[in-house]
Amino acid sequence: MPKQSTNMSGLQCLATENIWFDKHRYDEAEKCFYEGVNGPSTQQQQVKTALQQGKGRQQKRQHRNSSSHAGGDQELVSRMKSLELENQTLHKVVENMRAALQKLESRVAMLEKTPVLAAVPCAKAAPVQAAPVKQVKVENGGGDDDDDDDDIDLFGSDEEDEEAERLKQERLEAYAAKKAKKPTLIAKSSILLDVKPWDDETDMAKLEECVRSVQMDGLLWGASKLVPVGYGIKKLQINCVVEDDKVGTDILEEEITKFEDFVQSVDVAAFNKI
Repeated sequence: MPKQSTNMSGLQCLATENIWFDKHRYDEAEKCFYEGVNGPSTQQQQVKTALQQGKGRQQKRQHRNSSSHAGGDQELVSRMKSLELENQTLHKVVENMRAALQKLESRVAMLEKTPVLAAVPCAKAAPVQAAPVKQVKVENGGGDDDDDDDDIDLFGSDEEDEEAERLKQERLEAYAAKKAKKPTLIAKSSILLDVKPWDDETDMAKLEECVRSVQMDGLLWGASKLVPVGYGIKKLQINCVVEDDKVGTDILEEEITKFEDFVQSVDVAAFNKI
């Protein structure tokens, strides 16, 4: 009996003791105690530094976001100010245009109301000469009213018209005589002709003699020279002065080409009015 009682008391004590069941709590408490005495472990320090770095990055991001928002707000404010200034200038321009339009409308209305002579004060009216009034003597000899009316010539006589016509005729005759005495201007032209031979064996002196033998009224030959063409052939370049009413280029070419033994063709190199 006494052994059984002692065994039962020991079991009861063990049953009431719970230290072994909560061992992990005690181990954690012991760990915390030693960490508090010796300082935190390296892992905890790493965790703390990581947390601190994360907080710093978050703060930097928040600062950047706030600065970007502030810059965007400043840009928006500056754009709004510029738009307000443009709006004000546009309002001023519109007001000026309205004022100018009103002035123009008022001037047009005044010009429409005023007459033409008043609108153009600078125009000088031509002086109006009164027609000469013929003085008529009226004889009051006690005659009838019909006799008085016959003495008054309201339309004047035809003597003045005849005098004016005679003066006009004299002036026309004097102008015609003056124009007849004035020498008439004769139209002349300077022509440069190219006379080409058949070949290099053509006698150019004889060719020039034939060309100068062409004589007409209003034709005057001038200087000449030989111009090389090629392969030993030379052409005669001769100048002449003609009166346009008497001599033409067609007649000259026709007369010169009659010398078929020497002349192949005739061309007009230059034609100038004098």
